[in-house]
Amino acid sequence: MKYDYVVVGGGTAGSVLATRLSEDAATTVLLLEAGPATGPDVMAVPPAWPALLGSAVDWNFHTTPQHGLLGTQLPYPRGRTLGGSSSINAMAHLRGHPAGYDAWGVDGWRFDDLLPYFRRSETAAAGRDPKYRGTDGPMRVGPPPVRHPLAGAALAAVRERGFAETPDLNGAEPEGATWLEMNIADGARQSAADAYLRPVLGRPNLTVVTGALVTRLVLAGTHCTGVEYRVGDSPDSAEAERSVVLTAGAVGSPHLLMLSGIGDPAELEKAGVTPRVALPGVGRNLQDHPLTGVVYSASRTMPDGANNHSDLVAAVRTAAGLEAPDLQLLFLDIPYFRPPLAGPTSGFTIGFSHLYPHSRGSVTLASADPTVAPIVDPALLRDPRDVAAMLAGLRLARHIGTAAALDPWRDQEVLPGPAATSPAQEEEFLRRSTGPYFHASGTCALGTGSAAVVDPTLAVHGVTGLRIADASVLPTLIGANTNATVLAVAEKAVDLLLGREAAR
Repeated sequence: MKYDYVVVGGGTAGSVLATRLSEDAATTVLLLEAGPATGPDVMAVPPAWPALLGSAVDWNFHTTPQHGLLGTQLPYPRGRTLGGSSSINAMAHLRGHPAGYDAWGVDGWRFDDLLPYFRRSETAAAGRDPKYRGTDGPMRVGPPPVRHPLAGAALAAVRERGFAETPDLNGAEPEGATWLEMNIADGARQSAADAYLRPVLGRPNLTVVTGALVTRLVLAGTHCTGVEYRVGDSPDSAEAERSVVLTAGAVGSPHLLMLSGIGDPAELEKAGVTPRVALPGVGRNLQDHPLTGVVYSASRTMPDGANNHSDLVAAVRTAAGLEAPDLQLLFLDIPYFRPPLAGPTSGFTIGFSHLYPHSRGSVTLASADPTVAPIVDPALLRDPRDVAAMLAGLRLARHIGTAAALDPWRDQEVLPGPAATSPAQEEEFLRRSTGPYFHASGTCALGTGSAAVVDPTLAVHGVTGLRIADASVLPTLIGANTNATVLAVAEKAVDLLLGREAAR
């Protein structure tokens, strides 16, 4: 079958692309998603998101042994259903500080260039500044209407320790503590598929095929003409008359490029794939935010959370003179820690994450067989600068955790525990407890240098008829959770494909 556009991956970006491109009734669009059309009922329940990790709607990737984490091998969840990771994540809707986007140094991709697309994607809560916030976009986002009582105490602790507040981290003051904005609508998760795709599934020019594993890009020389895929055991193919657009994410998009012979020739040959286009940056530059937290047992009964377990968030600086906040603090109404650590059954967590990590990992081929998962190495805490930033975060979290405002809730510190007082003990805790924040980015980086994979129009270097529009194109991580930025990237990709400018 022939279509104007073939979109590979029905996650956050794919939902945007398929919906926007099919707004023109004369344009035909095929969206291919490897996972099912829908997931378990619990997917709609905001506080149940931890149960989705490792479920049937997760790709269930795993990392390589992480040398920065004492050789630990960790799960690496990615959504595998319509809506992708926006269907299984913790629903945070945050933009990074403008300085993070401006640091990319790519014309057309600075924060002011992306702002119209952030606004286009959302309907923000009432009272937000329309200069920065959207008023009629598909995603309905805002702070929790009903907050966990712990969150109020956490905000009082932040004030007690002298940290700044902001009315809107996504607005004119992107620094300080505030109520976390989430994509929760009428008490239920609103994934990108819920917001964009499902309302338009009846369009006759839009075809959505789920359970469709794309196995290869079809190349005629260096021109991408379409894709091959299979639904169950049945092979099929589709031609793209205008473009194939990869929206399979920071793991899936480089994986498919490499399976198709686009990447580092030596690495491709090692995996048994014939090189077609030499593009050594494919799969390199994997980045993720490192995440851990200080866990306290509770001195009183903890009410159940109604939202995503973290109603309060803060973006702060670990040192004066930094251009932007470099640490995110999360105040969770549950004990959150990764196995094999042991923590309390009832408690709360002050989580922290270094927002601009220096460590760089990779996604590489394990096999030429498309059903074999790629090798994923996020290289967490490999760079000593990341360890130093996380040590500063640990000390800030503990400082807030001992504030008098939390006395009514706090029993005792369990992780790392009061015995961990020396720098060596603190670092050992970080290496035992840190995990990925599941913000995989950078593996098909945007730019013009030798390591870049896509140009400023999101076209793959050296290949015509092929674009990429997902978190893999972010050259460096932005200073926040990534889903809101992926929405903006996808909205901008639509304008690039259609040759139009954003309304500012």
